Amino acid sequence: MKKSTFVLTVLILASIVLTACGAKTAPTATSGNHQSGLPDLGGKTITVALENSYPPFNSIDSSTNQGVGWDYDVSREICKRINCVAEFKQTAWDGIFPAMQAGEYDMLADGVTFKMGRAWAVDFSIPYTVVAQQLLVKADDTHTLDQFVSDASLKVGSQIGTTNYIAATETFPNKQIQSYSDFSAAVIALLAGDIDGVVLDDTVAYGEMQANPNKLKVAADVKTGDLLAFVFPPNSSLLGPVNAALRSMHDDGTLTALNKKWNLADPGTTELK
Repeated sequence: MKKSTFVLTVLILASIVLTACGAKTAPTATSGNHQSGLPDLGGKTITVALENSYPPFNSIDSSTNQGVGWDYDVSREICKRINCVAEFKQTAWDGIFPAMQAGEYDMLADGVTFKMGRAWAVDFSIPYTVVAQQLLVKADDTHTLDQFVSDASLKVGSQIGTTNYIAATETFPNKQIQSYSDFSAAVIALLAGDIDGVVLDDTVAYGEMQANPNKLKVAADVKTGDLLAFVFPPNSSLLGPVNAALRSMHDDGTLTALNKKWNLADPGTTELK
């Protein structure tokens, strides 16, 4: 987002804090003891939507066929604190905001960027991390960002309907950005040589480089300072309790520890742990 929008975003998110996120289905979290001083949901089951194709936030562990990632750890910790049960539902990114607006899920946990346009349709939690958007290329690629901008033969892709895709169109205005249903498909296309670069979040870029050792690298930052947050249907009664749990996790260091575990940055800093 543009810098002026970023400042406005921070102010709006701060106000949220003061006034108070045939496919494989991931395992259900168990309810723990309610934490004193926080809202008590009485063991209520909440449906948490995610893609399972967005590491390190969420993915399927091929050895266990179970969902893993930051979204799973944090959602379970939230439910432990406010006495609820997280039931994870795998869903496609395309169409997720109309689904959230219609209340088909209780919370969306999928590395969602806060945007003013989205805030009119859904509610956002307080931010839990800040990300940069980067250009991921093959490890042996020597092109600079300027060369990617000027060279029409270099192809760039991203996931359709994401802020990353928007950033790609803004950074490479003379290119037709190749669209993919998820970032995993875009990275597969990159490794196959169908495209030359993928625009995606820094945390996801790191995850893809870990999953493909010595095959990928980051060529450049495309933009920085995007805040990520959980998403809720409009006027959700779950927003306040989740914000309270996130605040308590921030205050006692749990959020920092989980962000470090999954290589995410804490809100207010652009440095990965």
